[in-house]
Amino acid sequence: MSAFVFETAPKIVCEQGAALKLGEIARGMGLQQVFLVTDDGLVKAGVTDGAVSALRQAGVAVHVFSEVLADPPEASVESAVARARSVQADGVIGLGGGSSMDTAKLVALLACTPQHLTEVYGVGLARGPRLPLIQIPTTAGTGSEVTPISIVTTPSHEKKGVVSPLLYPDVAVLDSLLTLGLPPAITAMTGVDAMVHAIEAFTSRHKKNPVSDALALQALQLLYQHIRTAVNDGRHADARERMLQGSLMAGMAFANAPVAAVHALAYPLGGHYHLPHGLSNSLVLAAVLRFNLPTAQSAYAQLGRAILPELHQSDDSTAAKGFVKAMSDLVAAMPYPQSLREAGIRQEDLPMLARDAMNVQRLLVNNPRDVTLDDALAIYQASF
Repeated sequence: MSAFVFETAPKIVCEQGAALKLGEIARGMGLQQVFLVTDDGLVKAGVTDGAVSALRQAGVAVHVFSEVLADPPEASVESAVARARSVQADGVIGLGGGSSMDTAKLVALLACTPQHLTEVYGVGLARGPRLPLIQIPTTAGTGSEVTPISIVTTPSHEKKGVVSPLLYPDVAVLDSLLTLGLPPAITAMTGVDAMVHAIEAFTSRHKKNPVSDALALQALQLLYQHIRTAVNDGRHADARERMLQGSLMAGMAFANAPVAAVHALAYPLGGHYHLPHGLSNSLVLAAVLRFNLPTAQSAYAQLGRAILPELHQSDDSTAAKGFVKAMSDLVAAMPYPQSLREAGIRQEDLPMLARDAMNVQRLLVNNPRDVTLDDALAIYQASF
């Protein structure tokens, strides 16, 4: 067996109501002044109330930063870092979707060390130490609570990543009760995002390893089995918990076996049009799967057999095609725009988007099939 390295968060707590034990967790880490990173919508909806109350009841001072923006721009991250420094925070909590957790990672890093955000873009450029970090997802999608990656939007609308083991949190807390109020469309977008993480980790050409493979298969099974229930019955706590578990496992998988063309083509859609990341992934997913099918047939066959019992005895060609059809049908049933046109993308922008996607070589190199500029444009055209 080929040698490999697998990393993830050292502690994961999965329990309904776990956010109400946050004070106990923080005190156990020796924290006294925590900086809670979230967004204004969650504060107004009362989603943060239980966690904040639990911290204060445990004698932990809480400073809430609720100005996180989707696809966090540099200025928003820098503002959060400055605020954390000003209150002399000794720990950081990210509570929310991927944008809140990605921001929290960078706050924990940059509030503790004299580095500028632009100096740490890339792989392994961040320096420690960092502040203690707890991550609490309120969507089942990004898996950011167990990844060493933070994505930031630059002033030129480019998505740049900070990748470092320093960004793994000390504790990830999964509390499905925090996700019960998530609207159907957001549930669907984030759920498909998590499925893309599992698919691309399983088919990644680089750092592929048996631990990520096992997690990706289990994640895809959980997500495929429960996403429809979670979308159609948002108060179904068990389905919500299974979605969180699937998202977590997919996050652990792709943190060690990186994602590929779906994400590379999704990033320009988010950067230029500010589409939600999960929607951006979903809009190009079917076309990328069809593009990859000739090269990824064996892997897609394994994924197909994992989610569809009727494919267990099928040959690779049949199982792989069945997988691509199943995922295409699933996406088509989700309550959000189904094409780039429906999402407001201009056809004349497709060449520009293709050029931008080709700049995301750090992800394209992981794709099972090489992607050229003409290929990227054809995928966007097929998704239009």
